[in-house]
Amino acid sequence: MSLIPNPIPARMKGLNRAEICDVNFVEFVKAWDGRVNARPSADAPILEGSELNAQGFRELFESQLISRHLDLMARVLRVQNKVFYTIGSSGHEGNAMVARLTRHTDPAFLHYRSGGFMAERFRKLPGMDPVMDSALSFAASAEDPASGGRHKVWGSKPLWVLPQTSTIASHLPKALGTAVAIEAAKRLNHALPIPGDSIAICSFGDASANHATAQTAFNAAAWTAYQKLPAPVLFVCEDNGIGISVKTPGGWIANRFRNMDGLDYFAADGLDLASGYADVQRAVEHCRTTRRPTFLHLRTTRIMGHAGTDFEIEWRSIEELCAVEATDPLLRSAAIALESGLMSKDDVLALYEATRKRCFAAAEEADRRPKIETLEHVIAPLAPYTPAKVEAEAKRGDHAERRLEVFGGEAKLPENQPPRHLAIQINNALHDIFAKYPDTLLFGEDVAQKGGVYTVTKGLQKAFGARRVFNTLLDETMILGMAQGFANVGMLPIPEIQYLAYFHNACDQIRGEAASLQFFSNNQYANPMVVRIAGLGYQRGFGGHFHNDNSITALRDIPGLVVGCPSRGDDAATMLRTLTALAKVDGRVSVFLEPIALYMTKDLYEPGDGQWLTSYPKPDEAMTLGEGRVYGEGNDDLVIFTYGNGVPMSLRAARAIENKHGWKARVVDLRWLVPLNAEYIREQAKTARRILIVDEGRQSAGVGEGVLTAIAEGGYGARPFQRVVGVDTYTPLAGAAFLVIPSDDDIVAAADRLA
Repeated sequence: MSLIPNPIPARMKGLNRAEICDVNFVEFVKAWDGRVNARPSADAPILEGSELNAQGFRELFESQLISRHLDLMARVLRVQNKVFYTIGSSGHEGNAMVARLTRHTDPAFLHYRSGGFMAERFRKLPGMDPVMDSALSFAASAEDPASGGRHKVWGSKPLWVLPQTSTIASHLPKALGTAVAIEAAKRLNHALPIPGDSIAICSFGDASANHATAQTAFNAAAWTAYQKLPAPVLFVCEDNGIGISVKTPGGWIANRFRNMDGLDYFAADGLDLASGYADVQRAVEHCRTTRRPTFLHLRTTRIMGHAGTDFEIEWRSIEELCAVEATDPLLRSAAIALESGLMSKDDVLALYEATRKRCFAAAEEADRRPKIETLEHVIAPLAPYTPAKVEAEAKRGDHAERRLEVFGGEAKLPENQPPRHLAIQINNALHDIFAKYPDTLLFGEDVAQKGGVYTVTKGLQKAFGARRVFNTLLDETMILGMAQGFANVGMLPIPEIQYLAYFHNACDQIRGEAASLQFFSNNQYANPMVVRIAGLGYQRGFGGHFHNDNSITALRDIPGLVVGCPSRGDDAATMLRTLTALAKVDGRVSVFLEPIALYMTKDLYEPGDGQWLTSYPKPDEAMTLGEGRVYGEGNDDLVIFTYGNGVPMSLRAARAIENKHGWKARVVDLRWLVPLNAEYIREQAKTARRILIVDEGRQSAGVGEGVLTAIAEGGYGARPFQRVVGVDTYTPLAGAAFLVIPSDDDIVAAADRLA
């Protein structure tokens, strides 16, 4: 039955489209005059030929109505400042079928039009209330069980719905990563927190399917299937034909994905519960039984606009709007309820109005619940840190027998070897960590048999097997997505990004996804991982911008992230122990930034002096988060703050400065770049007569700015100071690279200016 009036009354042309959709439903039910079947029993098909029974339809219909009335409630109460989110699910309520046909232990990564899915999944566990929980989220209440009021997200810890933000398609790589991790965990005999035949569910829109991040997930899924590796991910493309105001070409999604090798395609009508149910069921069962990446093309529509602020009448004809509104899936569900004999007109309208009343009552109650009112409350889940527990975990050494096995006996333990350079000590530390934590994985480009471009991971695969140390496809976005997947099932991933410059194209997997999860889930979910990144400058005979990237700014800008940068081997080992403990204890995401030019450095002042070789620290030694290393303790004539390559440079410069000016210099290796330890910096600056900041990053937004700010805010900004920093430019090739980054001579020249 069409609801498109002909001609269109003037009253419909200027009205709020949410109101139109609301009125449409009521008028449709009242005017319905179709054939009525005999009332079906609960387990009988809702309509002849349908695989959905009457009881299942009734519950799905109720879930659809909950989703719709939450949308309508949001449009009304937003203008009263009682709710704060109006991107709705209207037209997508058919995704409730996906929820019904999957389990609450199937990890779900949902886009924002998932009200129907959530309402239906709430049925999976007793005592849960989809209306009140959702209302608390709409109202940004501190009692919101998903995010604690930090964002309107679909999420639930007991229902395994990991909260997502609105970033387009950024959740697809970690959904695939979770599917891969489920299977990998079984091969490693890792105890999964979910059943072994679980699948990962990932929903998104037709417009988002075109995003580069979505494409990388589809490609990686096909790449995985091509190698006959199981990856049970159900990609649910909810195709409503439009992205905000940009229409998707007709047939594009079907043509693009129907014949994509490695991605098994299914289509279902999400506008019709009776006919669409069986097709959704086939897709779910196929994914669960074959363990292959599966693409479910779910037909949907979008009514009431993209959000409450989207006045479609301004850019879309009234005829087109009415045509779209006539495809409202709730009209079809009402028709099914009436035609089947399951419900009368009065029954349908009573349920519709009772659901409206329930949603508005919950919203009014949610508005009265406590809100976030302090900064401390806002950031509480952002960066959890329990120092005593982290220290105890970092120093825990109950893997002595496994260490002996891995290293080949007491005499071959790394602490019993002569001093070594940075690369070897990182390698030793990684072997140590793998021996300590059987659930540790290391993966990335060229890390396995080759042992990495710089052989830092050499021997790891041989020692611990190809299931724990393996190569990935050349795609940093997917590497970091896989890391999140492994973290989701309780493993400890150590992904490698081959060069710092390669991180930038995948940055949002850390910024928007991994590092935000604790914040947006109120610390119910976490993505513990240690991301190893080789970077910074000073490589000789090799490089240019992509191999000598000194841009640390992108890392410093990520809330909750920890970034450590060692300059010598012993610091690297103790720092890695702390970072893995931080992941294990507090679920934190961290970056271990390895200065490439120092990997093989042995000497400090003169060729052959061996003063940059260090002994391997014993297993009960660890580095406290935020703690620097001081060279020349008590020397106050000049204090040099630096990190990474700047440490040996500053030590050499300090010797030259003493010879030239007679100053005794203290060199402070910050070691921890994010967050900067402002108190530690101020304490070191307190007695300084002069201050130098040596920052191999760029002048703008570099670490040096943070150091200088900490000093100034501590009241020591009046001390004579100089900054020695890199230039705001890309790094050129060959010897020209050394013109744009600091040198020993630049540090001495800065001291001359202070003199």
